[in-house]
Amino acid sequence: MKKAVALGYEKGQQDAPKVLASGSGSIAENIIKRAQEYDIPLFKNPELANSLINLNVNTEVPKELYQAVADVFLWLMKNENEKRT
Repeated sequence: MKKAVALGYEKGQQDAPKVLASGSGSIAENIIKRAQEYDIPLFKNPELANSLINLNVNTEVPKELYQAVADVFLWLMKNENEKRT
């Protein structure tokens, strides 16, 4: 079954990234569809998704997952920088 988790972080406004949306099945498909509609790159990491999917929306990512989530945000920044060049 497909799973998806949307994360967000506002530098200077939050201590850590938060779960913006999460779900499996049709909910995951809707999250992915919305990301594609807004041209948001998709990062596939099933293990991280499994670790985050049970967190409530607006919940900060637990400290033990900071490094994995930081890797996602670094990948996203690199992806965005490549698009601009």
